[in-house]
Amino acid sequence: MSFFSPRFAVATLLALAFAAPTEAAMPSQPTLQVTTLEGGTFDLAAQRGHWVIVNYWATWCVPCIKEMPDISHFVATHKNVRAIGLAYQDSAPADIKAFLAKHPVVYPIAQVTLDKPLKDFDEPRGLPTTYLIGPNGKVVQHRLGPVTGAMLTQWIGAD
Repeated sequence: MSFFSPRFAVATLLALAFAAPTEAAMPSQPTLQVTTLEGGTFDLAAQRGHWVIVNYWATWCVPCIKEMPDISHFVATHKNVRAIGLAYQDSAPADIKAFLAKHPVVYPIAQVTLDKPLKDFDEPRGLPTTYLIGPNGKVVQHRLGPVTGAMLTQWIGAD
């Protein structure tokens, strides 16, 4: 058998494919438990029965700042909708709180630092990144880019 036979090439490719590290797929029913900037706990499992908007954002992200009032208004006007804002940046918490004093929202905010990503959520490939979790705890929408009240209404309905 020649060292470079087709059979050897296929075997080598298969071995490399199985040896290569793979990125775990995000679970369809993710867990999320974070400490908010106000010191409380946000637990996604405790939100079952409600729609939950999980929104990655940053203080320096212009589209994020633009969508925050829409998300806040939607949560305030839909009793079956909750949200958690995840400030995805390494800034001091005091800096994020100062930003929120100028750009208030009705939902809790937690910080996710780049060196400690969330276990069950994929790291955002850009900001803003939003996941919509259904009342059963499963991901029903994932969007890279800003969301609007109209999009949320389309995804959730008039709930």
